[in-house]
Amino acid sequence: MPRAADAIRTDASIYQVEPLGIVVPRSEEAARAAIAIAAEEGVPLLPRGAGSSQCGQAVGAALIIDHTKYLNRILEKNIQGKIAVVQPGVVLDALNAELRKDGLWFPVDVSTSAQATLGGMAGNNSCGSRSIRYGNMVHNVLAIDAVTVGGDRWHFGPLADASGPGGYRKLVAKLNGLYEREKQEIEARFPKVLRKVAGYNLDHLGPPHANAAHLLVGSEGTLAYSERIHLKLSPLPPARALGVCHFPRFYTAMDLTQHIVKLGPSAVELVDRTMIGLRARDRGVQEDGGCFRAGRARRDSPGRIFRRRFFPSKKRKLRSLVQLMADLGLPGSVIEITDERLQKQVWEVRKAGLNIMMSMKGDGKPVSFIEDCAVPLEHLAEYTSA
Repeated sequence: MPRAADAIRTDASIYQVEPLGIVVPRSEEAARAAIAIAAEEGVPLLPRGAGSSQCGQAVGAALIIDHTKYLNRILEKNIQGKIAVVQPGVVLDALNAELRKDGLWFPVDVSTSAQATLGGMAGNNSCGSRSIRYGNMVHNVLAIDAVTVGGDRWHFGPLADASGPGGYRKLVAKLNGLYEREKQEIEARFPKVLRKVAGYNLDHLGPPHANAAHLLVGSEGTLAYSERIHLKLSPLPPARALGVCHFPRFYTAMDLTQHIVKLGPSAVELVDRTMIGLRARDRGVQEDGGCFRAGRARRDSPGRIFRRRFFPSKKRKLRSLVQLMADLGLPGSVIEITDERLQKQVWEVRKAGLNIMMSMKGDGKPVSFIEDCAVPLEHLAEYTSA
């Protein structure tokens, strides 16, 4: 097996599977040709992005289609309509760097944004830190131009618009019929949590979404190959504020999350003493908690630090957080950060969380094999303490 196969037999997970072959298409036509050959030979297909997923989605005994080298162009920007059309190999940070000049961004802000591709994010229905405000990937995809294993090229979009080839119209009719038949079961059994990324999004076949593209999002490439992804963009927030909350116990931090989210933050994240200590060691400094403590040491805190990021009306929301924490029995526990440089320092520690934890020395190391567990907030403390 060529050396390239050794590099692509794994991803950020603990799994390693040797691929049957690797295709690096130079064009959309070349990718379609590879799909046709695989279909004719009965060979499984596995579209691959950056390989940054932690559950083995990018590995398998299949023909790997790696679109990161050539199929990585931003094909269209509609500034007024806040829409971008991209090929699957576009990296999130590259897209946002291009959009920033127009005051826009794609807000599914995953921690691996410097590597993650939009195709991989669509396949996994990525969430990102700001999903409580902007939603998951599925909520920010408008349509997908995709190729089926039979070679059909269809524009998957709103089910109300069933225009297109006859095969696609038949598919839309089947999807509408499926939803009508199973909508009561879907309503009863699909969990009512935002970060729901397991399985096919059958609940998005009905209102308020009713979009065929949303069935492809999260399907991990098992239904069709996404050639072009139509994205819903958002305006860049004009200002941000950051509140760092100190908690005496991990359980307390988890328990109070349900109250904090009622203030309408764009993100709520956890950075604990272990992560801060490892970060300090890697940087060769005695302590790296300055950006969290802002000059105020809290000797009564064991270092469990819960931090949240706010959308505009920053001063008002920071005051609301300070008052909320006092009402919950933790007066003086909030560090208010409005300086952009300090905000970036805190945020970078959180984004580097996995790499920081994997840098632990000694025989005992964390093993990442489960990601994106979705738990109702009222059960979060109990879940994390089990």
